[in-house]
Amino acid sequence: MGGGHAHPSGLHHPGDSVLHRLPAEAKVLAVLATILAIVATPREAFWAFGLYLLLLVAIAVAARLPLRFIGRRIRIEVPFLAFALFLPIVGTDPRVDVLGVPLSEAGLWAGWNIAAKGTLGVLAAILLSASTPVVELLRGLERLRVPRVLVAIAGFMVRYLDVVTGEAGRMRVARISRGDDPRWIWQARATAATAGTLFIRSYERGERVHLAMLARGYTGSMPEVHHHHPSAGAWWTAALLPALAVGISVTAHVL
Repeated sequence: MGGGHAHPSGLHHPGDSVLHRLPAEAKVLAVLATILAIVATPREAFWAFGLYLLLLVAIAVAARLPLRFIGRRIRIEVPFLAFALFLPIVGTDPRVDVLGVPLSEAGLWAGWNIAAKGTLGVLAAILLSASTPVVELLRGLERLRVPRVLVAIAGFMVRYLDVVTGEAGRMRVARISRGDDPRWIWQARATAATAGTLFIRSYERGERVHLAMLARGYTGSMPEVHHHHPSAGAWWTAALLPALAVGISVTAHVL
């Protein structure tokens, strides 16, 4: 499961751009600083969010990431956008008329704040995961001194996501082949039983895998075969995006 180039989650998009070649730890820090700058930007500075979007789109184009690839992954924020759209309806007074509908002014600002900053943050995270293999991302976190337990949990979660998904698919096929295909609420008992069985199988498989790894000398982290220390140029390149983002955020506060 642990090939250096593997990306079982489908998050990584192979490429040979400057973004792909940057060290993982530098990209993690750059994205974190950029997101903090975006969050700190006043919600009234519409122009600043437009500039953030242009920067992230320019990086996606430079990295040659397909628009369809990004679009499929950005759908993860749909529930948050739905929540943001709901805020103007239930928000407090005063209210303003928008196309003849009275909406909360505070709710409109809160919804815009969540939608704008959430979308930009998700887009930045997509650029990070798309340009960095999962294994390199985990190793980058280790180099940044993130607790090894957290890195190990994240690594196993990503590595065995496909295993659990495949097991669930096989169980569903076996159930359908026996004439059981629950689709209605009153058939939820079969779905619950399937979920319980899947949990037990996943837990047992996890125990077997862990014992096998301990027998092979596993000490809590995967061995790193090759590690090239990032050059100063790589760090400066990675710092370009957060530097621009911080500059935009400071300018928005000043103006």
